Amino acid sequence: MITKIVEKAINEQIRKEEHSSRIYLSMASWAQVNGFQGAAEWLYAQTDEERMHELKLIHYLNDRGGNAHLADLEKPATKFKSLMDVFQQVLKHEEYISASINEVYAVSIKQNDYSTGNFLQWYITEQTEEESTVRTILDQIRLAGEEKGGLFHMDKELAAQAAKKRTSQLAAATTNAGI
Repeated sequence: MITKIVEKAINEQIRKEEHSSRIYLSMASWAQVNGFQGAAEWLYAQTDEERMHELKLIHYLNDRGGNAHLADLEKPATKFKSLMDVFQQVLKHEEYISASINEVYAVSIKQNDYSTGNFLQWYITEQTEEESTVRTILDQIRLAGEEKGGLFHMDKELAAQAAKKRTSQLAAATTNAGI
């Protein structure tokens, strides 16, 4: 049985993961209509990944005797200055989510809920990887500068990363479904 304090913290994280999905969906739409198809594909894949994070939390909470619920969400931004602006906001958001996961972990440990602490280790590792990936993307965008050729190549690289991420997501879904 999960404590009400841990349940509340996880439900708040569920809200943040769902909002993350919406933020990336909005960014993907912006990228798509602004000619950055590869960035759009990367962000659409990120949207799906955040939703998977949300579902994983929902299943965990319900399986532990808690009650997962959805909350109201604020509308995400729809306009961005540039591809650099988009990915700077992605990094800022990933850092925010990392801090939030750490807070949920701290709550679980304070409540002597080591099962939840153990469960959250996956999220902690995932967030480290996410931040590193986005920092690398930002470095590459900086190298490309405002040169159209550089941004074109960066966009193609993001498309390749998105395809790889989609393959990984499909493999994980297949494994989780017992297929």
